[in-house]
Amino acid sequence: MELSIVTTLYRSEATIEDFCRRAMDAAAALTPDYEIVIVDDGSPDHSLERALAIARQTSHIRIIELSRNFGHHKALMTGLDHSQGKLVFMIDSDLDEDPALLSRFHEKLNTDDADVIFGYQESRAGSVGRRVSGGVAFWIINKLVEHKIPDNHLTVRLMRREYVDALRLHRERQTIMGGLWVITGFRQTGVPIERSASRRPSTYSFARRWKLLIDSVTAFSEVPLVMIFYLGLGIMGLTALVTLWVLSARLVRGDDLQGWVSVMLSVWFLGGLAIFCIGLIGIYVSKIFIETKNRPYTIVRRVHAFPKKDRA
Repeated sequence: MELSIVTTLYRSEATIEDFCRRAMDAAAALTPDYEIVIVDDGSPDHSLERALAIARQTSHIRIIELSRNFGHHKALMTGLDHSQGKLVFMIDSDLDEDPALLSRFHEKLNTDDADVIFGYQESRAGSVGRRVSGGVAFWIINKLVEHKIPDNHLTVRLMRREYVDALRLHRERQTIMGGLWVITGFRQTGVPIERSASRRPSTYSFARRWKLLIDSVTAFSEVPLVMIFYLGLGIMGLTALVTLWVLSARLVRGDDLQGWVSVMLSVWFLGGLAIFCIGLIGIYVSKIFIETKNRPYTIVRRVHAFPKKDRA
């Protein structure tokens, strides 16, 4: 197999037909030996039914139906597990990125002798709040993780089989693709692209984006734990200095520290700080707990494929 196109389904019934048509046109322009691997991530609409109707008309499409919704990143990794191509083109089915980018990425892959060509936005799209929050999230992540994650990077990317096989070695239960793409290494080149002007509302709510930020940091960095150590050390040092100041004021000038407000503020501050630190440590411990269970990160209910002789 020369080429695999990997995508996922989640609330994609409005775009899946157009996506398959455009993806097959882009693939056929490069090679007749291609496949489209579609992973149904427990989509609650009619995405699967529409995808099956398209798959029955061609032998190029395989549909991996998951037993429930496991999440976008885990579904993508499952698609990679089922891909067979020497080249793998990963792209979302919502048509925010044009499948025709395949030819541009393929040319860039050969010109640069790269292993991965990925798309990124030069400036974030969306509302002011979404742009600001996204920019802050990338800044926080890159300040705390060892390997820099490209700003505004997108799902769309063309990868060689050697890179895909290396990427699939990661078997983490809480899969964060952005970090895995980077720490896998190889020669990666970014290409600026324009996303579709008529975008659908994102299925990533603020709560999901916040969880993704926390997972991204705690999955790839021990810096927050180190910061807790130095924070505790700093508070101990500050407390020692304040204690010396109070003792000197009492012994030298005979002054007393008056008022209960400062005491209450200190108690509330230190109590909140302690709860925060314990909660942060709890997040890391919970990740250890999840990983030790060694559960599969997705479960496939059924694989739908329609060879030419079986098409109806």
